[in-house]
Amino acid sequence: MDERVREHARTLVDWSARVEAGDDVVVSVEEGAHDLGVAVAEQLGERGANLVATYSSDELTRAYLRAHDGDFDGDPDYERALYERADSVLILKGTNNTAGTADVPDERRAAHASARQGVREARLDTDWVSTQHPTRAMAQQAGMAYEQYRDFVYDATLRDWEGLAEEQARLKGLLGEGSEVRLVADGTDLTMSIAGRTAVNSAASVAYDSHNLPSGEVFTAPEDTEGVVTFDVPMTVRGRRVRDVELTFEDGVVVDIAATQGEDVIRSVVETDAGSRRLGELGIGMNRGIDRVTDNILFDEKMGGTVHLALGRAYDACLPDGESGNDSAVHEDLITTMGEGSRLAVDGETVQEDGVFVWE
Repeated sequence: MDERVREHARTLVDWSARVEAGDDVVVSVEEGAHDLGVAVAEQLGERGANLVATYSSDELTRAYLRAHDGDFDGDPDYERALYERADSVLILKGTNNTAGTADVPDERRAAHASARQGVREARLDTDWVSTQHPTRAMAQQAGMAYEQYRDFVYDATLRDWEGLAEEQARLKGLLGEGSEVRLVADGTDLTMSIAGRTAVNSAASVAYDSHNLPSGEVFTAPEDTEGVVTFDVPMTVRGRRVRDVELTFEDGVVVDIAATQGEDVIRSVVETDAGSRRLGELGIGMNRGIDRVTDNILFDEKMGGTVHLALGRAYDACLPDGESGNDSAVHEDLITTMGEGSRLAVDGETVQEDGVFVWE
């Protein structure tokens, strides 16, 4: 086994999830992440934690959803109970086919997601962390040789997270004290309120209210969105390709959708429920170890010089105690490049210009 796999597992268990002896840990292992699953199991055993492993597969999900009549009964109590009793949930992604669920009808996918919202909420109440094991399918999607892609993944993942957390704290302070953010870029002029919101320093650890490894972003929960935004980073959404998505907002709600490819997919996301018509997240990428787009949201949204906005659910960590943010069965990220001519301003003061922060 590549020693970097073991280092990845140590980082996940110690820095990211902060697992301790006696913790009850659910590990969800996707079909291509077996080696990382073995390394994580070893780390959990050394720390005296309790392990329940589950198996995840796009082919399995496809078979179930395509065979189902689409009339889902609601929350499966047995699965929700598993997460309600867990201290941590570690999600090890590693698909063998990035389009494995591409032919699942959108309405059936949406119905399944809505029926499982209670399960999702229970999982999000744990110290959960999602990470990516490099697979050949992901390398192919990224347009990279397998060995090259493995180097890319570990360069992004095995970092000085403590040092990056200190750098990101500067932006967290600006957003936490600010009231309004404006984004200006090619095809984009968007304003949104962040008044009273908490900005999260997403430094790949639950200690920072961060749940992705790798991470490297600062995010918050916007509202009262106005204007237009163009997402120029190509992505795969629900197993299908989307390009150049343009969304127009009025009174915080999407009122117009256009795209050069995959417009129907974006419409299906927006039409999931009332909350999917609003933004749940504004995230600003700061991980300079991610130097290219790979069509994997876990990496692409963290890349320095990008901003991502998510349709749907807002994270509780960004909200004042007792306040409910945007609620939805979906949380779908879309990314725009902050390149030459772009500007990110907080309360009228420029924080980033041409994709470079004022302090860089």
